[in-house]
Amino acid sequence: MKKILLASAISAAMVTSVHANEHSGTYAFDTQGAHQFITFKISHLGYSWLYGRFNEFDGEFSYDAENPENSSVSVSIDTTSVDSNHAERDKHLRSEDFLNVSEFPTATFKSKKVVVDEAGEADIIGDLTLRGVTREITLDAELLGHGDDPWGGYRMGFEAETELNLKDFGIPMDLGKASETVEIEISVEGIRQ
Repeated sequence: MKKILLASAISAAMVTSVHANEHSGTYAFDTQGAHQFITFKISHLGYSWLYGRFNEFDGEFSYDAENPENSSVSVSIDTTSVDSNHAERDKHLRSEDFLNVSEFPTATFKSKKVVVDEAGEADIIGDLTLRGVTREITLDAELLGHGDDPWGGYRMGFEAETELNLKDFGIPMDLGKASETVEIEISVEGIRQ
């Protein structure tokens, strides 16, 4: 009886290990299929929300299923691709008052540490460089799912959010007390390489 229990325990451990490892790997953002979004919202005078997004960005993440703390992510954002659905406002957002894209056409994020809680959600701590200023930020991230796709690949998706203070990144435009911070939401689907 003990041999049967021991054999069952070893089998279960091996199966669990295989399943855990089957989705570990490095994943490239799905830029071709556009299954990725970086959106933002900021208060407009405290009366409504202004929404926008960055249309062009790329990146990759490495996921370690057995030790998620060893996972990492890096992202590069084309700040000239900012899109708030209003051409004149977008021109202003690209100006020196905000993103100053003529001098800083790219923003980057590179993780330094991943902390996973008991519920399986993670804090991804890393450096965001925006408008030439690098600051440590925390992304509150959640694994949405993973599995085979219809084209023979393997995919994994995450969602993350954070909040940035405009002044922390040297943005000089004063929009008033209600608009000192911007909320960022990131949704990415990666294809295992």
